Amino acid sequence: MKKIIILFLGIIYLSTCFGQSNGTAGLTDQEKKEGWRLLFNGKNLDGWKTFQGKEISGWKVIDGVLNNSGVGSDHGGDIVTKEKFQNFELLLEWKIAAKSNSGIFYHVNEKIGKAIYESGPEYQLLDDKGWPDKLHEDQYSGANYGMNPPVNAVVKDVKEWNQARIVVNGTHVQHYLNGVKVVEYDLWSDDWKARKEKGKWKDYPNYGMAKKGNIGLQDHGGLAQFRNIKIRVIK
Repeated sequence: MKKIIILFLGIIYLSTCFGQSNGTAGLTDQEKKEGWRLLFNGKNLDGWKTFQGKEISGWKVIDGVLNNSGVGSDHGGDIVTKEKFQNFELLLEWKIAAKSNSGIFYHVNEKIGKAIYESGPEYQLLDDKGWPDKLHEDQYSGANYGMNPPVNAVVKDVKEWNQARIVVNGTHVQHYLNGVKVVEYDLWSDDWKARKEKGKWKDYPNYGMAKKGNIGLQDHGGLAQFRNIKIRVIK
């Protein structure tokens, strides 16, 4: 009888710790009070679709973790939320295989171009330590890809989970990697325009121009995994 009671108490304790006492995995009661909600339920791809509405293929959920195809199909396999967001705080955990890369996008406009990156700014995800080619400063993990290089960014070993946090409030954007702020910029500022005009996105007039859009995850090159994806709308 004592063993049964101890086991029962243990289950209650774990449920409380992981915010599952009321059936919502991944969120604590405090997070719910603060306005957080899940973008990924740990079971399937409800709430997501392929960029520009094509049928989702390649992505799968294994043991509560969202996996891309692991092959890399560029924009053909990128997925976006069905819902659009303007001002928000996004939190998720990510892990990437050796010599692989991916990205997190926001303010994606599906009516623009053929690829997700033609409209939405990207929080870069990369195997920084094992990438075989020389990298530009704005290509490392945590960067505003092609625009702002990360500062003081430390990415973990490919076998470990990293945490990404993106805060978009009006024109002000912040990127955090493993709890450290690594990028900060203002959309449409003189500095932002100068970086765009002389960089990778100079030939993409609609890049970064949307004030509201989808959140996106990239299936680009190698295996990327995601879990605990949650968002809090900033009003």
